Amino acid sequence: MTAAVADDVIEHTDPMGKAALAARVAADIPAGSFVNLGIGQPTTVADHLDPARGVVLHTENGMLGMGPAAEGDDIDLDLTNAGKVPVTELPGAAYFHHADSFAMMRGGHLDYAVMGAFQVSYGGDLANWSTGAPGSIPAVGGAMDLATGARQVLVMMTLFAKDGSPKLVPSCTYPLTGVGCVNRVYTPEAIIECGPAGAVIAETFGVPARELLARLTRG
Repeated sequence: MTAAVADDVIEHTDPMGKAALAARVAADIPAGSFVNLGIGQPTTVADHLDPARGVVLHTENGMLGMGPAAEGDDIDLDLTNAGKVPVTELPGAAYFHHADSFAMMRGGHLDYAVMGAFQVSYGGDLANWSTGAPGSIPAVGGAMDLATGARQVLVMMTLFAKDGSPKLVPSCTYPLTGVGCVNRVYTPEAIIECGPAGAVIAETFGVPARELLARLTRG
């Protein structure tokens, strides 16, 4: 399995910040989609979705029609997403049992899941619930259900770990969440397509594509 640069790669000179990255993910989700946003950075996508586009957000803890994060007087501690962050509700929002929420996830009813990751392989394997390190606390939650149940899986993550090692790898070394499930990876440096043929850098931000490829595949 290899990593490569797309023939028609788009290279932007400006880097991509976190808010801009969330806005880009939101823009790439088709109108009318049913979407689950994973805990952490993916939840910020909700703040950039135009309600007029009819994207319906699903939460693992039992809600359809979630809106942006709640602020100030809009905060209701009984109304949170799966990460326990206070959120708002959009007109027509519905609530249901946790088991029904998982039935939606497992039954193929979600068009997209946006998830975080510790590692993604070139072929789209996902590792996002445990590093396997001694003393670490595994937190699988509904990640496996989402990874296998959603029609498309988008990952938001940093492209490199704190020690500089790539998080997009030929083969995951952490325990897997799903096999061949990731379609696209969004990072501050690049947007990368994943699949059976390997990883392809489609767009870069603030760094030339060939330079980024060299850093990913070095060693």
